[in-house]
Amino acid sequence: MNPTSHPPGAAPVTLPAPDPATVEQLIHYGTLLFEQSQLWFGHGTDNAFDEAAELVFFGAGLRHEDAADVYSRQLGAAERAAILALFERRVAERIPAAYLTHRMWFAGHEFYVDERVLVPRSPLAELVEVQFQPWIAPAKVQRVLDIGTGSGCIAIASALAVPDAQVDASDISNDALAVTAINIARHGVQARVRPIRSDVFAALAGERYDVIVSNPPYVGDAEMATLPPEYGHEPSTGLHCGVDGLDVVRRILSGAAAHLEPHGVLIVEVGNSEQAVVEAFPQVQFTWLHFERGGGGVFLLSAEQLESANVR
Repeated sequence: MNPTSHPPGAAPVTLPAPDPATVEQLIHYGTLLFEQSQLWFGHGTDNAFDEAAELVFFGAGLRHEDAADVYSRQLGAAERAAILALFERRVAERIPAAYLTHRMWFAGHEFYVDERVLVPRSPLAELVEVQFQPWIAPAKVQRVLDIGTGSGCIAIASALAVPDAQVDASDISNDALAVTAINIARHGVQARVRPIRSDVFAALAGERYDVIVSNPPYVGDAEMATLPPEYGHEPSTGLHCGVDGLDVVRRILSGAAAHLEPHGVLIVEVGNSEQAVVEAFPQVQFTWLHFERGGGGVFLLSAEQLESANVR
């Protein structure tokens, strides 16, 4: 580890790495290093220990399921060097761990990720895992649309959770859809998940769905300017969306009624823009969902509510 590597404004880190080192020792070293380096944790992990553990296990080719059995294992020189190189990049370049390992878990499934897509981290995973209950009966979920699919994690996890569903995974970015295709193939759902290039509903004329779900860009100008450096590695089009962050959300709300079955539901994550959404659409009776594992800023509307709200 280069002791001079540190984020702008932070004091240089001068923490010697243990040599030799066990798995547990390098995890604790990485934890201290990341904390001293003032890194940001918000891309699938929320603390230094978990991020260090992921990089150690990846760099050593270990499985997290075997943690109890491998913590005391002494790492070889090549393994130690590979792990320290990952630590170096995490600190010096502020790269989220998922972009270093090219993997992240969502709804219990592992997905390939790179800097063409956002790192999966949506609380929507909980809703997917329970087949969108209690808001719609699983037997009624025959067609699902995921708007802004990115890595395809929501679309693919939905197909895996609801085995009879056909899922359209749409995105405006060809780069994102290339990653979606990788994950569709990895999970063997080519027959039920269809990647589609579409700017919101533009390429979906006449299509109707039982569930429309989206984690669209929703970061406004002011918040975008304050994001930690880690977010600079993600595609800005997946984050930034106009002055107040609601440009795409407005289009989803105005177009969703025409693409929902009468019993269908619309589910959209807007994160920190929740209050902005409430203020922008005072006539809409949003249902804001709660999640056992944390996270928020997700609203749900029925097809009936969308029709009556007459959002244009």
